[in-house]
Amino acid sequence: MKQSLQLRTSQHLALTPQLQQSIRLLQLSTLELHQELETLLIENPLLERVDDPMDNALRLLADGAINTSSNTPDAGMETSSARENTNSAEETPSDSEIVPNDSVSANEEEWSFNDAPAGQHSAEDDDGYRQLEAAHICLREHLLEQMRLSLREPRDLALVELIIDAIDDNGYLSETLDEIHSSLPIELSVEPEELSFALSMVQSFDPSGVGARSAAECLAIQIKRLPQIPFVTRRLALAIVEKQLNLFAQRDFTKLKKIFDCDDEDLREAQIVIRACHPRPGYAFAKSSSDYVVPDVIVKKTAHGWQVSLNQDVMPKLRVSSMYANLMRQHRGENGLGAQLQEARWLIKNMRQRFETILRVAQAIVERQRNFFTHGAVAMRPLVLREIADTLGLHESTISRVTTQKYMLTPHGMFELKYFFGSHVATETGGEASSTAIRALIKQLIGAEDQKSPLSDSKIAEMLGEQGMVIARRTVAKYREALKIPPVSMRKCL
Repeated sequence: MKQSLQLRTSQHLALTPQLQQSIRLLQLSTLELHQELETLLIENPLLERVDDPMDNALRLLADGAINTSSNTPDAGMETSSARENTNSAEETPSDSEIVPNDSVSANEEEWSFNDAPAGQHSAEDDDGYRQLEAAHICLREHLLEQMRLSLREPRDLALVELIIDAIDDNGYLSETLDEIHSSLPIELSVEPEELSFALSMVQSFDPSGVGARSAAECLAIQIKRLPQIPFVTRRLALAIVEKQLNLFAQRDFTKLKKIFDCDDEDLREAQIVIRACHPRPGYAFAKSSSDYVVPDVIVKKTAHGWQVSLNQDVMPKLRVSSMYANLMRQHRGENGLGAQLQEARWLIKNMRQRFETILRVAQAIVERQRNFFTHGAVAMRPLVLREIADTLGLHESTISRVTTQKYMLTPHGMFELKYFFGSHVATETGGEASSTAIRALIKQLIGAEDQKSPLSDSKIAEMLGEQGMVIARRTVAKYREALKIPPVSMRKCL
């Protein structure tokens, strides 16, 4: 092929670094935002954080003792400095009036939605003793401690510990006795009866039901150890869990009464006993970490209606470092910090724009979902991203980024902003009903049903049709499963 040079004109959209940063900050959650901010503070020396996110953290002294002082002298000086900079920022023009690079002022670059200084503590915060979390004890340690108090022979201790090592986190024996026996060396001369005795010892430990090889055996162990249970009720409950546990799980009470030749009252008492047992005895010793969600916006009822405000606790307060700003004024163009200065300004501006956009979107949502905040989920109206985007003059993708992993604290609870958007179902009058409102109605209907004769999906669809909502049975089943409500056969009670 012959090579040649050609000129061609075309148009394309290029994202500037500032716009790319703005988009990235907008789609980050609160936790991800603070992690990103910590990285940027390390990389850019001109960027400075006024508030201290570690104000409420527990501090230890060099000897390991707890530091009970509220603030160190350096921290107090920083707080007063932040207060002076915040007050002076009120008298300076906004960031839209950017000063030249050779006349940078730290006060002009400081940004905060709240003029109150961070790190204020009342005198009561440091008066009491701080509570330390107790050490976590796992199921294995709990069983080993009981073993040492119950047994003395080294051979018995070794066999019982072998059984304990084969117990999973739910408290069940994960291996059969034959498998455990086959894994032992022949020269130890361990008899199967010895393993059976070791297993019986473990099953006598706390929690009740530990060491079981099946759900039926686990429940049976617990039923045998329950105090103050009538003999007839205990015997029926044991027979159910040992022989017909599947029918009991399916709530087929008719077959159970026929098989065990009992009436409703006897079966109801046995059901109460079985439900008092725990199918996973080791669950109480599982170490679970709670995930806490911090709201980005807070909605409160005022005399003038519903008021939306940003959560000040999650809003970092940034500014350009005064030390580097003075250095740049003294040595113009000699320190090579112009790029870092521009990046610091971009970040401060993009952070402000991020929270302002979240606030605008939240206000638009509250404006359209006033009935929800007044009456609850049953009054939710259909809402799509395009409606909010057209109102605020933004793109749908921007609204999608804002509503993802951003949370709103309301009198009805904590909700992700995406919760207020949903599909719609047509009504007989030609209107629309929100899917969220329909799910709330389904939950209300099932909550008020007769447990002896629960509502089927077809009956719920018929009742919703009487209220003017055209909805199919399979749609009701889909919404019911989304609410994690079991089917009609699993909701039936005696």
